[in-house]
Amino acid sequence: MPEQSDTPRDVAPPVLSPGDPATGFDAVVLAGGAASRLGGVDKPGLEVGGQTLLDAALTACAGARRTVVVGPVRPVGRTVEWAREEPAGAGPAAALAAGLAGCTSPYAIVLAADLPFIDAEVVHSLWTTISGAAESRADGAVAVDESGRAQWLTACYLRSALLARIGSFAPDELLGLSLRRLLAGLRLTEVAVPARAAFDCDTWEQVDAARGLGAAGG
Repeated sequence: MPEQSDTPRDVAPPVLSPGDPATGFDAVVLAGGAASRLGGVDKPGLEVGGQTLLDAALTACAGARRTVVVGPVRPVGRTVEWAREEPAGAGPAAALAAGLAGCTSPYAIVLAADLPFIDAEVVHSLWTTISGAAESRADGAVAVDESGRAQWLTACYLRSALLARIGSFAPDELLGLSLRRLLAGLRLTEVAVPARAAFDCDTWEQVDAARGLGAAGG
């Protein structure tokens, strides 16, 4: 079961506009992983532009009705719930399943905690794309970077669609399962996002580049 953080919320989340679906969305932020290409450092705790990568993700999804962070408990600047895949390090599919267990809204924003420039505008765009796509029967809206690569961990999904896919695997089959396999068969709408929003930090070169961009404000 997710556990509630005692950290007080210091910034109020954006107010949903009257035109937004009243149901809103929840958010799952994946903040585990081995960060092997970074030598095992706590990647979500790295700072870029004066905030940690985890706080950047939490700020971007501040409009969520509830936010579940999957990973070790860390100091954060917002009220969140914490969850952990079993066993720890079982991979993104198992982590996503653990995070969804704490969600109740029809829509789930899913973010990785390694996106220094993700923002609320991108999150809102993903959510409104899928929440307004009932006629197309889409299961999710997935960010696509400038190279055309789908970003499975910058997306908004129908929670029911994700749960159906998760339920199609035995619990032990989720261990080490790739997101590509987990999401196979879902009807996903692609949403082009700025290159900056899709910039992730998997290597020290990328971290250094992000810090340079953050310092320059570019």
